[in-house]
Amino acid sequence: MEISSFLTHPFQGAPSGAPPFLEGTGQVTKARKGGDHLFRWVTIGSALVVPLLIIGLFYSLTDLSWLSIKHFGLKFIFSSAWNPVKQDFGALSSIYGTLVSTAIAMILAVPLSLAISLFLVELVPPAVGRVVGGAIELLAAIPSIIFGMWGLFVFAPYMADHVQPLLGRIGGNLPFFKGPPMGIGMLTAGLILALMILPFITSVTSDVFRMVPVQLKESAYGMGSTTFEVARKVTVRYGIDGIVGAAFLGLGRALGETMAVTFVIGNSHKISASLFTGANSIASTLANEFTEASEPLYLSALVELGLILLVITIGVQVLSQLWLKRMRRRSGRGL
Repeated sequence: MEISSFLTHPFQGAPSGAPPFLEGTGQVTKARKGGDHLFRWVTIGSALVVPLLIIGLFYSLTDLSWLSIKHFGLKFIFSSAWNPVKQDFGALSSIYGTLVSTAIAMILAVPLSLAISLFLVELVPPAVGRVVGGAIELLAAIPSIIFGMWGLFVFAPYMADHVQPLLGRIGGNLPFFKGPPMGIGMLTAGLILALMILPFITSVTSDVFRMVPVQLKESAYGMGSTTFEVARKVTVRYGIDGIVGAAFLGLGRALGETMAVTFVIGNSHKISASLFTGANSIASTLANEFTEASEPLYLSALVELGLILLVITIGVQVLSQLWLKRMRRRSGRGL
């Protein structure tokens, strides 16, 4: 084709009469649409796995515990009895131990994690922060059974020889610190749980604090604010949603912890105000007695304990989302 002819009719000679660079665009568009549809259904299916799994777990636990539910009814939740010989079971002591040990862990771990995160982000050089942050993340990789063994053979004797006698002398009039210093009990279990959830809360909180815009901090410093004021009024306030989320992440881990708690909580089906006495949690009861449950009602009662733990965990997560939603409304950041 001559140059003059091409300039006059640039697309002359194309097989379909369409511009050469548009040839095959119909097939490409169909292929892309097919890929988009496939991607959409794959992501939808993946997202549905989680709620379907929760529904399946709830159904299975309810089905396996139906004998106990019919036999005991609501009495199971409010009774502290646990006698496999008489086939008399109740979940109150296990629920009490779970909530108290978890509360101790959260009271200790959340403020400490917040302080460590502020130290890593606001005070130390980045190189030092990376080293310390890496050490904290390594702490999260330690298996729970190692925490339990260390707690039983090292930490519990130290508690019995030093910490519990000291607390007994200082707060002996309080019901929380009465009883012989045996080393094991809810206080020891709560401290071990605090060490276990500390890395998770610290890691998430540190990442949240690093996302605070530098301009906000520089503006606060330019107005004469101190480091403490910037941390309290800028960093913490900006990342409050992430802090709450990290706390509930640690709470979910503490509620379901099994082996570490089983080693140090004492495994006693008694309710006592003293933190020095032996107790149990839902997870520790399941770990200790599931293999011994030969009677159908005994096994069904243990499965009902698992169902209660699942309901508590889901309830905690729902409450956390509602709380975050309310905080966003108050701060004017939408729903």
